[in-house]
Amino acid sequence: MALVFDQGREPRLLVLPALFGEANQTRRQIAEAMRRLDLSGVDSFLPDLPGCNESRQPLEMQTLEGWRTAAQVAAAHFGATHVLAIRAGCLLAPPTLPGWRYAPTTGAKALRGLLRARTIAAREAGTAETIEGLSVIARAQGLELAGWSIGAGMFSELEQAVANADSQQAVIEQNDIGGAGLWLRAEPGYDPEQADMLAALVAMGMLEP
Repeated sequence: MALVFDQGREPRLLVLPALFGEANQTRRQIAEAMRRLDLSGVDSFLPDLPGCNESRQPLEMQTLEGWRTAAQVAAAHFGATHVLAIRAGCLLAPPTLPGWRYAPTTGAKALRGLLRARTIAAREAGTAETIEGLSVIARAQGLELAGWSIGAGMFSELEQAVANADSQQAVIEQNDIGGAGLWLRAEPGYDPEQADMLAALVAMGMLEP
């Protein structure tokens, strides 16, 4: 499944979401930015990663390399000319596709947020868990973190994952957008001014002669 704005136009943008909880926090915001891009004359496509959202594949069976392959397949399927990757989704971006990495982060940082959330929940429940101890378990057999069933392979890959330094994508920092990143909020949100700015930056890059 995918969220699609497609009128058969030449500028065609593959959008790769943030991962895990940050995907939920930012999904509406990204959808609104895509809606603005549609009005600017840009087709865009936000596919579900295997194991996420409407996908019927089990999340615990997924690997980072498998997600990268899925991103490549989606780019070919939709005929993408550019890519916009968000947060840890930048780890999946096809390196030869021009475009943007929005507020990129490493796999280790993405995991640390999930691990921290689990230790906080455990503490509130009266159980002692540590990030180090949970990491040992996750590397060996996988682990459920903040409601996400992450397999051992995925966990180990994410620990080492960084965005490709040789990619064709420019970095959009949160300071370029203005305000605080929506992934920092307690609940999923929407900021129209940030959506306007993100869409404008991408549209200018895709539509300029």
